[in-house]
Amino acid sequence: MDKMKTLRETGLMFRRSMQHTLRNPIWVFLNLFQPLLYLFLFMPLLKSLGGVPGLPAGKTVQVFIPGLLVMLALFGSAFVGFGLVDEIRTGVIERFLVTPAHRSAILLGRLLKDVVVLLVQCLLITVCALPFGLGVNLGGFLISLLLYALIAIAMASMSYAFALLFKSEDTLASTLNTIALPVSLLSGIMLPLALAPLWLRDLARVNPFSYGVNASRALFAGNIHNGDVIKGFIIVILLAGITFWSAIRSLRKMAA
Repeated sequence: MDKMKTLRETGLMFRRSMQHTLRNPIWVFLNLFQPLLYLFLFMPLLKSLGGVPGLPAGKTVQVFIPGLLVMLALFGSAFVGFGLVDEIRTGVIERFLVTPAHRSAILLGRLLKDVVVLLVQCLLITVCALPFGLGVNLGGFLISLLLYALIAIAMASMSYAFALLFKSEDTLASTLNTIALPVSLLSGIMLPLALAPLWLRDLARVNPFSYGVNASRALFAGNIHNGDVIKGFIIVILLAGITFWSAIRSLRKMAA
């Protein structure tokens, strides 16, 4: 009975968040602007690099797009906490906390909205990449969408946890930017880490999202049972669990 109540409350929170997003759909498309610039203006530069380690000749798009979709999952979800800060300031979250609603439902509804928006964006980017020669393995692509959803949950949960902790846009922005840049540089999103010197590859091993990028590229290649896929999913699931627990803990502290 309690689980059904939580599911119902999550659905209500999801509907509320989606309605807010649909009232301002321009932001969904603005988040696509940077990935589209990389697709149209940066990816063509990689064709001359075909044949180097990690970039097979004639298949640069198969390497670049999976990394670009991970970047979309990372950056599209990393800054969702700003909306939560605004609702904390205006007293919306405080009003939710005095209701009988389950604490996890308050965040799960928002996370579900973040995932839906991301998956729509991933589909749009993939469609835009088809004229560039992108080959899509249907099974691998569907599984990769689950991977991107988990990455989005991990990043969005971290963003919400920081928003609940700092309650300030300035502090949240500086913290997220400090984290996002090294995470993206050490994940091999733009270029495979096979091109990096050994010390940089060793450093990238401590970045959980580098495993997500490897899994994404393996899935686009149709290597569903590849060890990189299994490892990537395990690490991303663990990270999503840790960050979600941190966000729930921060919400409960706020309610105390």
